[in-house]
Amino acid sequence: MQISSFTLSHSSSSFSLFHNQNPNPKHSLPFNPIRFSSKPITETTSNASSSSSFTRRSWPLPISSSSSFKFRPQPSLFSSPSSDHFNPSAVSVSDDGATADSGSLIKTLQLGSLFGLWYLFNIYFNIYNKQVLKAAHFPVTVTAVQFAVGTVLVAFMWGFNLYKRPKLSGAQLAAILPLAMVHTLGNLFTNMSLGKVAVSFTHTIKAMEPFFSVILSAMFMGELPTPWVVGSLVPIVGGVALASITESSFNWAGFWSAMASNVTNQSRNVLSKKAMVKKEDSMDNITLFSIITVMSFFLLAPVAVFLEGVKFTPAYLESAGLNVRQVYIRSLLAALCFHAYQQVSYMILQRVSPVTHSVGNCVKRVVVIVSSVIFFKTAVSPVNAFGTAIALAGVFLYSRVKRIKSKPKTA
Repeated sequence: MQISSFTLSHSSSSFSLFHNQNPNPKHSLPFNPIRFSSKPITETTSNASSSSSFTRRSWPLPISSSSSFKFRPQPSLFSSPSSDHFNPSAVSVSDDGATADSGSLIKTLQLGSLFGLWYLFNIYFNIYNKQVLKAAHFPVTVTAVQFAVGTVLVAFMWGFNLYKRPKLSGAQLAAILPLAMVHTLGNLFTNMSLGKVAVSFTHTIKAMEPFFSVILSAMFMGELPTPWVVGSLVPIVGGVALASITESSFNWAGFWSAMASNVTNQSRNVLSKKAMVKKEDSMDNITLFSIITVMSFFLLAPVAVFLEGVKFTPAYLESAGLNVRQVYIRSLLAALCFHAYQQVSYMILQRVSPVTHSVGNCVKRVVVIVSSVIFFKTAVSPVNAFGTAIALAGVFLYSRVKRIKSKPKTA
């Protein structure tokens, strides 16, 4: 292997490199900031005796035809003792957590908006519906108009592909028909009660829904209630009884109409559990509600004409001394709010658990009662308010203890 070297020599007109000559050469520390080879440095000294001459230093560079020039830096201060090389690495900050938090916040805001719309549509439905029923005492016709407006909305959604139109078989229609019948009766009885008594009292009586739900589920589904559920029914029944005996607008027609609404609505829930058990026959709640709305209109429209005649013509309303435009607008708004709050209710049910939905429904009833009392300036005695509060507290308790399962008996 050939050895070649370069030499730093003295020049009077150039930069000089001074070397500290040590009498003991083997202890000398040569200037070596960068080593070009792993071999020790070889020193060659000249025999010049002049004191003004400088020592020549040379660094050997191994050159081989088979190897390339190698640059080996000194170890860095940041190198670890166990590694020969310093490997820099980039640290990436993941934004998955921020994205998840943002998505969770958006979902929470959407759910809160749906609950707000649910309550708002319910409030306006009860106000406009009460005003129409107070002016025109035709609950069957008013209920049929509400189903008619809902049918138009469903046809609009299906026609413009805003919601997928279902393909129904004869067996599915036969299974849905009982649901449509009890749904029709439930809304009809509710309107009959609203036309007879105050809105707050109707909704206080409708707080008895859990009581009938437990009874019907035990009779037709074989679902026996737990002691916790039975205990929660006590304040419901007691509160409704206390509110009823102190209600200023009480009459038996309004009371029994509200009770019949409870029975039919809870019968619908029980039938919906028994119907369409097969997976291929199942459908989402919004589609089922849309089909039931259309079927309810065709079921109730001929009954309304037969029982009450055609009462919503401009000529008849004018002859009755009513403001035709006002009655039509309020009837339309009540029907729109009726269909809207039911749709929003099912949208919420798709996002939360049934227990959460039940708690929200309990809060909704409180909001409707309070808002109707304020709007219609309903006279409420302290005992009546106390009975209503007890009943609503029982409904809330029922929604909480309903998920508690009884412990199986051990042999």
